[in-house]
Amino acid sequence: MSSDWPAQAIPAAYLTPGTGSFSEFLARAEPQLLPGHGRDLGPLPELRHGTTVVALTCADGVVLAGDRRATMGNVIAQRDIEKVFVTDSHSAIGIAGTAGMAIEMVRLFRLELEHYEKIEGAKLSLDGKANRLASMIRGNLGAALQGLAVLPLFVGYDLSISDPTRTGRIYSYDVTGGRYEEHDYYGVGSGSTFARSALKKRFVRGSDPASAVRFAVEALYDAADEDSATGGPDLTRRIFPVVVTIGRDGAVRWTDEAVGEVSEQVVAGRMTNPGG
Repeated sequence: MSSDWPAQAIPAAYLTPGTGSFSEFLARAEPQLLPGHGRDLGPLPELRHGTTVVALTCADGVVLAGDRRATMGNVIAQRDIEKVFVTDSHSAIGIAGTAGMAIEMVRLFRLELEHYEKIEGAKLSLDGKANRLASMIRGNLGAALQGLAVLPLFVGYDLSISDPTRTGRIYSYDVTGGRYEEHDYYGVGSGSTFARSALKKRFVRGSDPASAVRFAVEALYDAADEDSATGGPDLTRRIFPVVVTIGRDGAVRWTDEAVGEVSEQVVAGRMTNPGG
């Protein structure tokens, strides 16, 4: 910045020391940039909605997977939308609800984590990250009450825990920002009831990551089998679920080829045993 700028040209919020929260800074400096902040949205048109995301723990970590379909009413609006995102080295988030609002919130959450690390010189704990996300969801309550609800599923590897059977953690939320830690497995979105029912039968505590990914893909297949808003593996278009595994070495997004191989095995198995 040029040194000859007049001091009054710089908003006070940019010169005032604050906390490590980027969203708090944004609320002071540029509140209109926050998702849904102070907006009277009026009558809403049909919007894209993301559907089903599942998470489950595994040996030394956690798996997060989401289908690829977005709907607009009874229409398939997009077949290859991404609902699972790596948020930092040891955490990831899956989204259900209003797609545009959810993706905007994920971008802001990523910035929140980067901003905290740069300001404080240390990473947030996993619980701290989960709490920050809860605050952001609470800030979106006004938009949620107008129909723009966002329901994320947040997962991460807890570096503060030495017991490898407890390092993978799963957090769910409601539209008011309520944060709830789930155990073993969970799902959000329109097909989550069917996905959780599938995981109830298939989940094995302490499974290796590859087996856990297979359980997740099977759960999404079952959700798609019962819920029209959930998209199953599309072998014709080569569109497969997005899968992220998180272990001590960090978060890894599986390639389409790797997830496709698992998906093909699941589909082949259902050709002989449709009920799984």
